[in-house]
Amino acid sequence: MDVTLHLAQDPEADALLGRSPLAALTGMLLDQQIPMEWAFKGPAAIAGRLGAEDLDAHEIAVMDPETFAGLLSAKPAVHRYPGSMAKRIQQLCQYLVEHYDGNAELVWKGVDDGAELLRRLQDLPGFGKQKAQIFLALLGKQLGVRPEGWREAAGGYGEAESFRSVADITGPESLAKVRAHKQEMKAAAKADKATKAGRTTRAAGK
Repeated sequence: MDVTLHLAQDPEADALLGRSPLAALTGMLLDQQIPMEWAFKGPAAIAGRLGAEDLDAHEIAVMDPETFAGLLSAKPAVHRYPGSMAKRIQQLCQYLVEHYDGNAELVWKGVDDGAELLRRLQDLPGFGKQKAQIFLALLGKQLGVRPEGWREAAGGYGEAESFRSVADITGPESLAKVRAHKQEMKAAAKADKATKAGRTTRAAGK
């Protein structure tokens, strides 16, 4: 795995994501409740604080939890919730050590069925269906991992030029399109919530 990604919008951080399967998985894990660029800079920040050029699942899995949480909490913090995310990253690494000998690439290497790959991704600690589908789409669209049925397994995120997630970000223009889509989704969800609240209020007033 050695490709050019543009998720962190930082050359060194993106280079690590493009060559390290564990870094890519970790960035995806961190991508919640903070800006995307912040999340995907996380793996490079963690590696730097460990004094390494890459993340090592074996090393992280056995680290003292408080020590590892401290690495993520040091300013600038790797995440808005560094303590809870440190725990999730260690759980991910422990799972990878137990099931894939610490080699994150084995999660998808040699898998020839999209549905099976989605199942494997959903089995990872911290990966629900949506996160698993987005990462599957990233694998297919940018990392050359395209088992049969991968687009279908990724759902809407697998559609060509859908601009719905990090899987579609290849530069500033596509980043802007993905951001616009997310804002539309948030606005629609907010409007739907307001509509439902209004119906409940009217029903209560009858």
